[in-house]
Amino acid sequence: MAIYLPSTAEEEQLALDELTPREIVVELDKHVVGQKDAKRAVAIALRNRTRRQKLTPELAEEIMPKNILMIGPTGVGKTEIARRLAKLANSPFLKVEASKFTEVGYVGRDVESIVRDLVEIAIENVRQEKLEDVSDKAELNAEERLLDILLPPSPAPRPAESTTAGGVVIDSNTALAESSSRTREKLRQQLREGKLDERQVEIEVRERNFPSFEIMTAQGVEEMDINIKDMLPNIFGGRTKKRKMKVDEAFEYLIQEEEQRLIDMDQVTRVAIERVENAGIVFLDEIDKIAGREGGHGPDVSREGVQRDILPIVEGTTVNTRYGMVRTDHILFIAAGAFHVSKPSDLIPELQGRFPIRVELQSLTMEDFVRILTEPKSSLVKQYTALLETEGVKLEFTPESLDEIAHFAFRVNENTENIGARRLHTIMERVLDELSFDAPEKKGEHVIVDADYVRKMLTDIVKDQDLSRYIL
Repeated sequence: MAIYLPSTAEEEQLALDELTPREIVVELDKHVVGQKDAKRAVAIALRNRTRRQKLTPELAEEIMPKNILMIGPTGVGKTEIARRLAKLANSPFLKVEASKFTEVGYVGRDVESIVRDLVEIAIENVRQEKLEDVSDKAELNAEERLLDILLPPSPAPRPAESTTAGGVVIDSNTALAESSSRTREKLRQQLREGKLDERQVEIEVRERNFPSFEIMTAQGVEEMDINIKDMLPNIFGGRTKKRKMKVDEAFEYLIQEEEQRLIDMDQVTRVAIERVENAGIVFLDEIDKIAGREGGHGPDVSREGVQRDILPIVEGTTVNTRYGMVRTDHILFIAAGAFHVSKPSDLIPELQGRFPIRVELQSLTMEDFVRILTEPKSSLVKQYTALLETEGVKLEFTPESLDEIAHFAFRVNENTENIGARRLHTIMERVLDELSFDAPEKKGEHVIVDADYVRKMLTDIVKDQDLSRYIL
């Protein structure tokens, strides 16, 4: 069953309310192969979020999101599931590596920057939505401003001078206004047809000469909430200067100016913060890298410190951002890690308790590789076919060639480092190396990639262990 999501944000939200967990899994299947357990877990978490919004405010406040811990090797789809889920939900989404953060008091990123970054992403998303709403009006306003530059308004009317022609009284001001209006409409038509694009005009542009500097505080650069440009608007960015440019460039510039004028940034900020608090999704990758190992000596203390710093954000706290206070109580956290060396039980108990849903992702089989090459909406085969089509080359893969590519990817993963589906990118690049290089000279040709061609390009490299480690 195919689900087609509407285009506007409001309709998307309505459609999401109607998506059952089964339908959410169907949507995820279009982009990620296999991993049914992980898809089920995130589908239920997303549906619970929708269910919570239908409850009374008192009860909704008490229901916390069921955070998810994904356990599985690299390249099996952990990040992709979380990213596609966020797109489906029209939610602010942030992917961060847990290993990038350090304990308070050490040099490194502060964990509260997770929330600040999420707010920035949400503001940009909401701003883009508002831009779509005002784009038509902004274009009309910009057109009027450009016409004013091309045809300056007539001077103030003088006292009316009337003449009589054949017994009809003619007002000179009216005649002038009608003539000016006709000229303006002719210019408008030429502007829309692109006939004036090369003409030079002079417009006023804002100077963007804000000096760049950073101020280090005890909390790091991220704590700087003071916007100096707002405090001193006349010193930085308040001045304008005249600049000559072509009509089409001037039109684009004026559209951007009008869009900024039509958007209420205070409202954008309010909507964005509300969206972060109620629908934000944070993907914490490499959580296993901060899991303390047995013994508790050396750097393990610092790892535990990072976990303790992350804990309040996951539990629910209030973070101060430059846009105001943001609560993290209902943000959904999806943590992921390979857990080759450490185990989920090596995380501090309090943090373990905040990830009640555990799902294990399976290593990819050869059959999975074949499906990854062909099934997803933007599969590798579709991508490479479309890329070479731009050169006029029709590329076709035989089913046997795809089996061979999957076989080589699986073998290299087994013999070297297992990097999952990412190995397919490397293998495909190697297979199509010559073809991509010679494509401009092969315009109009129909190229069929078969199993023999794949073997010819890869066998020697895969045979040589050292070579395959470096090249594939």
